[in-house]
Order: sequence, then C-alpha cells, then structure tokens
Amino acid sequence: MGEYQYIHVTIEDRTAILTIDHPPANAFNKQVLNELDAAFDEVTANEQVKVIIITAAGQFFVAGADINEIFAVKDDPKEGEIFLRQGQELFEKIEASKKPVIAAINGRVALGGGNELAMACHIRIAEDSVQFGQPEIKLGIMPGWGGTQRLPRIVGKGKALELLLTGNNIKAQEAYRIGLVNKVVPVGSVVREAKRLARVLSNMSALAMGAIITAVNEGLEKTNIDEAMWVEAKQFTGLQGSEDMTEGLSAFLEKRRPQFKDK
Repeated sequence: MGEYQYIHVTIEDRTAILTIDHPPANAFNKQVLNELDAAFDEVTANEQVKVIIITAAGQFFVAGADINEIFAVKDDPKEGEIFLRQGQELFEKIEASKKPVIAAINGRVALGGGNELAMACHIRIAEDSVQFGQPEIKLGIMPGWGGTQRLPRIVGKGKALELLLTGNNIKAQEAYRIGLVNKVVPVGSVVREAKRLARVLSNMSALAMGAIITAVNEGLEKTNIDEAMWVEAKQFTGLQGSEDMTEGLSAFLEKRRPQFKDK
C-alpha cells in the first residue's frame, strides 16, 4: 500500500475507502490530486477490491480547488491548462472505472471541485449538513473539472445553468430533490451507509457491474438511441460465456443465491 500525506487508504470487506485529509477544507492542489490519482490507481488494480468509496476527513468534503493554486497560474494559460487537465483526467478516470465508486459526502460543503468530484462518482450519498454548489462565477471564473458538463447531464440543462450562473449553494435535501445525490442521511452516518451499499454491490458480478457502467457512460455520449442500444448489446454479448453468467442463471433456476467469481 502506498504512503500518502493527504489520502488515507483502508480496505475492508472487498471495499476500498479513500479519505481525503487536507486541512482545513480539503481543497485540491496539485499534490492532493496526484495522491488521489495514485491511490485510486492502486485500489483499482487490487483484485480483492470490488467497490471504492471516496470520502473526506474533518468538517468539509472538498471545498473546491485551492485558490492559491489558481491564483498562481492566473496569468499563465499553459500552466492553468495543465492544472485543469490534471483534475479533468482524474475525474474522467473515476467516472470510467469499472468498479462502482460511491461518494460519501460529509461535512458542511461540496463546492466547486468537490461537487465535480462527487459528480464523477457513480453513486452519491450525502449527509444532511452538506451544501452543494459551483461558486466559480463569483470569482470571475467558471468550473473547469466537469461542472459545465456533468451537472446538466445529471440535473438537466435549466437547473444546471441556474446553479452555474448564480453560484448559489443548495442544501442536501434540495440536491436530492433534483437528482444530484442519490440519498441523504443523518450527520455522522454517511460512511456507514456507503459501506452498507458497498456490501450489497460486492456480492454482484464484477463483470456485470463493469459492463453496466460502461454501457451507461458510453451510451449517454451517443447522439441517438439506436447507437446507444448497440453499446448495450456489445456489453451484453461480452458477458456471454462467462462463468458468472452461468452461475447467475443456474442459481436463479435452482432458487439459491449466486456465488460469483468475477470471471
């Protein structure tokens, strides 16, 4: 297991938990992004891990990108682009992961890059205390790690533009109402709830979960439903002949729980 200054990695019950710990607000700078990237690669490569949880320590999930980091590159478009692409590529990697990634969103806020990180995860569970937002416009800038792209895909164009253009925060219950998060739980219970869900997912076929994630991600990028259906068909046929497919069908016919081997 790698040693990181700002990321804590624990593995239990086939679930990896990555905890961001960069006081006081868990803001993203280059080192935090590098460490999260490396830790994510590490648990992705671990065959014993079937589900990944991303959470944070302290009173914040992630308050956004480190303003000092942004200020340092404000007059250097090349360096600014490097910082932007660093976050974009990491979040794209998380979104494309064949292992389900659960955001366990704790604390007071998930703003800017914190909200963008959460949106890159496949499932989002939030504590009732969390406020969400993309406040970049109030700084005279705009989101750069997927806020203008993932937010409208998740909540719709109109609501996304309202949040992006006003920079206003919304509470966890409102985030749930508009579909930004999957579930809201009491303060202090989000990691426990994420672990509960992870246990459910860890009993599924890793092959099937990966195929579903790929089909959803790639299908949403197609311009028409026919092209998207071909994506689904390709992923479905890729499962045919697998041991897990045989086990799943046999278990159903024999009225027992399947014991998947992820192959």
